[in-house]
Amino acid sequence: MQGIKEVFGAEYLQRPTPADIQRLLQMGEVHGFPGMLGSLDCMHWEWKNCPVVWKGQFTRGDYGVSTVMLEAVASQDTWIWHSFFGVAGSNNDLNVLNQSPLFTEVLEGRAPPVQFTVNQR
Repeated sequence: MQGIKEVFGAEYLQRPTPADIQRLLQMGEVHGFPGMLGSLDCMHWEWKNCPVVWKGQFTRGDYGVSTVMLEAVASQDTWIWHSFFGVAGSNNDLNVLNQSPLFTEVLEGRAPPVQFTVNQR
C-alpha cells in the first residue's frame, strides 16, 4: 500500500481540485453530458473468508455469497477520483450512496462552486 501511495498519490489518490472539476465538466459537455463529473457505479466483491456470524449482513439473495460493496466514480479518461469500500453486500446502491462520503461536502456547503445544466436549466 505504501508503494502505491508513493507512486500514484500525488496525481491520482486525491479529490478533484476546482480546476479538475472544470476540466471534468468540459469533458462531459464535449461528450454530450453537460454537468457530468463522472460515472458513479457500485459493485459487489465476493468475500470468501467472511466470518460466519456476519454472513447474514453481507449476503444478498440474488448473489447468494457474502460480498462487500465498492462505490467508485470515474471520469471519461479513466481517472477514478472517488472510491468507498466495505459496505455490507446486503445493501443496495442507494443505501451505499447514503453511507458514502461522496456528497458530504456538498451537503455541508463546503464543496467548490460548480455550474451545471439539468433539463436545459
